Amino acid sequence: MENFVVSARKYRPATFDSVVGQLSITSTLKNAIKTDHLAQAFLFCGPRGVGKTTCARILAKTINCFNITDNIEACNECESCKSFNEGQSLNVYELDAASNNSVEDIRNLIDQVRFAPQLGSHKVYIIDEVHMLSNQAFNAFLKTLEEPPKHAIFILATTEKHKIIPTILSRCQIFDFNRIQIEDIASHLANIAQKENITAEADALHIIAQKADGALRDALSIFDQIVSFSGNNITYQHVIDNLNILDYDYYFKLTDAIFEHKIGESLLIFNDILNKGFDGHNFINGLSEHFRNLLICQDTATLSLLEVGENIKEKYKQQALKGSTPQFVDFLNTTSKTDTSYKSSKNQRLLVEVMLMQLCSVNPDHEKKKPIIYLPFNNEKPLVRPQIAASPTQKTGETNPALQKNLVNEAQKNSYSNEVEKKIETKNEEPKPTVSLKGFSSVQFSQSISIHKTTTQKKEEEDILIQDSSNRPMESFTEAQFREKWLNYKNQLLENGLSSLASAFENLPEIEGDVILMTVENKALEDDVTDNKTEILDFLRKELRNYNLSLTTKINADLRQKKAYTPMEKFAKMSEKNPHLITLVKTFDMDINYPNK
Repeated sequence: MENFVVSARKYRPATFDSVVGQLSITSTLKNAIKTDHLAQAFLFCGPRGVGKTTCARILAKTINCFNITDNIEACNECESCKSFNEGQSLNVYELDAASNNSVEDIRNLIDQVRFAPQLGSHKVYIIDEVHMLSNQAFNAFLKTLEEPPKHAIFILATTEKHKIIPTILSRCQIFDFNRIQIEDIASHLANIAQKENITAEADALHIIAQKADGALRDALSIFDQIVSFSGNNITYQHVIDNLNILDYDYYFKLTDAIFEHKIGESLLIFNDILNKGFDGHNFINGLSEHFRNLLICQDTATLSLLEVGENIKEKYKQQALKGSTPQFVDFLNTTSKTDTSYKSSKNQRLLVEVMLMQLCSVNPDHEKKKPIIYLPFNNEKPLVRPQIAASPTQKTGETNPALQKNLVNEAQKNSYSNEVEKKIETKNEEPKPTVSLKGFSSVQFSQSISIHKTTTQKKEEEDILIQDSSNRPMESFTEAQFREKWLNYKNQLLENGLSSLASAFENLPEIEGDVILMTVENKALEDDVTDNKTEILDFLRKELRNYNLSLTTKINADLRQKKAYTPMEKFAKMSEKNPHLITLVKTFDMDINYPNK
């Protein structure tokens, strides 16, 4: 039987140009040989399987070659190269520092350094895993490393550079080897498969490259393992079956279920994954990686960061169109928290299932909402309700009715906030911290029907209405008809949770011809009516079939009654009777609102 040689040894690079993924280092070494600027000591550091020892051997072989090519490579024909290829070269001395880490071992090495090479110009000492030397051995090595004989060159290799003492580092030229890119590993595997007459799918080689984690030696070992499993035809399915890797299709199906808010389907997919023997923690990490890849696909500039096969990349591009950047960020936050809590959880399966439920329940509008304290109209106790999430069937961009009910007019809030805070602080037994009632952010308020517009926007909307009214009806109407439509609009405002604006409709306005003269009790209400003037007029004109109507406002402070209208006023009155409400709002960082009548 012919002896089998593993691919990592059979296809080990023999020249600088055949080294995979370390072009900057090999170019530097070739230039140093060409210009005769070789240092007396090199330190090659980096992860496993990236070519440290290989480059050290190529360097030792090249500098002793008698006929170096124009491309600064060994000729493989001279006596020195032949003896090196046969493993009989006396000019290359390799030492494993893991098993030769004492002062005595270093002393023996120093004794050998004194002898000149019998063949060639340099003696090269390659010390692998040099970080395993003891401190005493390092110190014994310092003098020789700094001032070796002219013919001696030391090449130290290590995976743990931080364990080497600074006095050694300062005497070496340091080369940091990088992890080999997935594309480079996949391309190298494809070349080997072609030489071995093996048919291999591109996606299968990409999976092997990803599993190798930047180490070419690991990739070649996995490649040999897959060939033994599947023969001369390597497929994507063979790779994931043999390496026990969770298929991409599971993540794509699960993400589709999340987008469609199908909690049951997502739980069934996770159950199927567990039944196939996959670990829940690995599933969480894989799902996070999947969301990260989808987030990358949101921008064409970051597509180069997606290290998968072409077929899988197209699937990612298609699925990325179904979501948005904020949505994927929310997904990643959820999976990251679950990943952190997984090891400490007593019921790990339930933890993952809760994560899936949360992912399926993410609001597509991506708004951060606070719990709302609903204030009653009568003397009932305040009712705390959680914020209502968007319906799974609700389309992106539609206004959520539950969200509208939680919005309070910003202008009204600004008018009374200082006064109410003073009242609350007076009643509160604790002098600090003060209660913040700034619960209604500008982001939330912008989604309300009442949106502050610039003067230019208001003028443009009014001009559009005037232009549209040229060919519209201008019928007359009775006072009873006007009162009915006026109250209908007020009721619509109350149903949408805009009671502060609805308070401006408590009194019927005066009508002079086609001009509606509306009297309000303060500047805040006047600004609010002005902001919504276009919507008010549009409603009244359509309902009364008179597009010649116009609206003006004036302030009459005598209209204000001794009654709490706004949520803040109601909260201030309630807190006078029960100061503990202030503590409740501060503790849970609540906003203040109230339900419909």
